[in-house]
Amino acid sequence: MKKIYLFLVLIAMAAFSGCKKNDNAEGTLSPVIAIVDLKDLYKGSDLSLSTANLAGAKEIAGVVISDAQSANTPAGIVVIQNYRRNALRGIALELGAAAATYKPGDSVIVQVAGATLGRVNGSMHLKGLPAGAVNKVAALNTLNLQSVQSGTLLASPDVYENTLVTISKAVTEPEPQPGDTFKGDKTINDGFGKLTLHTEASATFAAAAIPASANFTGIPVIVASGDKTSIQLWPRTADDVFELPLIKPSPVIITGYLTDPNGTDGNYEYIQLLATQDIDFAVTSYSLVACNNAGTNPAPANGWAVGAARSYKLNLVSGKVTKGQFFYVGGSKNIWGAGSTDISAAPWINSTQYANVPGADFGAASTNLLANSGNVAGIAVFRGITVNASTVPLDVIMYGGNGTVYAAGPPEIGYRITNTDYYSTINPVTRLTQGFYGGGTNTSKLTFPATGNFTQLGGIYDASTGQWIAGRTVTSIPLTKTSALNTIETGTGFTTLKN
Repeated sequence: MKKIYLFLVLIAMAAFSGCKKNDNAEGTLSPVIAIVDLKDLYKGSDLSLSTANLAGAKEIAGVVISDAQSANTPAGIVVIQNYRRNALRGIALELGAAAATYKPGDSVIVQVAGATLGRVNGSMHLKGLPAGAVNKVAALNTLNLQSVQSGTLLASPDVYENTLVTISKAVTEPEPQPGDTFKGDKTINDGFGKLTLHTEASATFAAAAIPASANFTGIPVIVASGDKTSIQLWPRTADDVFELPLIKPSPVIITGYLTDPNGTDGNYEYIQLLATQDIDFAVTSYSLVACNNAGTNPAPANGWAVGAARSYKLNLVSGKVTKGQFFYVGGSKNIWGAGSTDISAAPWINSTQYANVPGADFGAASTNLLANSGNVAGIAVFRGITVNASTVPLDVIMYGGNGTVYAAGPPEIGYRITNTDYYSTINPVTRLTQGFYGGGTNTSKLTFPATGNFTQLGGIYDASTGQWIAGRTVTSIPLTKTSALNTIETGTGFTTLKN
């Protein structure tokens, strides 16, 4: 028995010894450092790089994203980015006249030991690179392009500077007039913030007409002015700006909803909408569809018209509202379930006991018009009362979890979207059409509200252009049985119109 025990101990010691030989801490250090780690070394002042402070590394690898030929890159600069350690980061290389020899898609290895890491006019640079420090190893590589909301970029400039990004569905402010060009600094707004679009006077496309609406691709550059810094988007060529038709305004937009009233949900859920123009529903009809994708289901071949337990349709065919007025569609006219404040004084364009009767044209009677947990759910507004697999909504929001709601096909099937603050019918990266939620970049969804709260979506909508100047976000408003109507209509953060 003792011999067996000794034998096992020897095996364990041998195993431990073998593991120790392969310990990463005692292995050969990588000669390559990720740009994300390189940038983290900067602590506010120039840093001379060495293998000592690079933890044994001496080089970075990356792909060129700047285009010196278009002349909308700072003179003598090549911008590269790489994706390592689950992070896409970029940096500017000071190469002088040699910068003109590099093209987008060139793969390079840069010897950084001996160079200096620092900020130049706010932008992170590698300075003092000796001749021969940059070695081109390949060409025509695919560029990693991120679609980013301007608000996200503005909140984290260090993350996105010197990388390639697209700001989708942005408008130029003010709207360009005949003769307006790219030259200089222009303001673009995607509904989540405003950015400066910068074009050098010497750029090959500086004299081209700037579009009123576009997907704007470029390289974010941090610019310092005194003690303050800002971030600019520098398009590389005219092809980086993909013009879009101006969005057609929707007469009705979705501004809030109650998914979880007090007590039973059946017949007490509702949707709040806002009229962006005067509407007589008896003259111009609309419809609203709510989808609820609980359980395991395939993608809906008939889209919003899937019916049964998954979608419920309400027709808006009578009543009037004026521009800027909130109105309601749903069940009983109570603010927070049975026995709560009667809000029938508000415009109710459709009040249906959906737990007891089927929807107009499709949708089974259900105790849950609106999901308050689980898989992704949605609300869409349509012009007219005909809704089928090919009908495109005027406005749409999706919220909640996941679930199978899209299939790429062919043919594609699922819930159709339109151009809104969250969705785009043109993919900002591939520039191909994308008409369904879940397809391409159309994956954004709002969160569920806090339990029992009204969902205030907020935002600022330009009624003349159809552009969301400030996108919708979820704010949960607590309700009680005695809450007044103004609790869900007035105050800060409610959707407003820009005329």
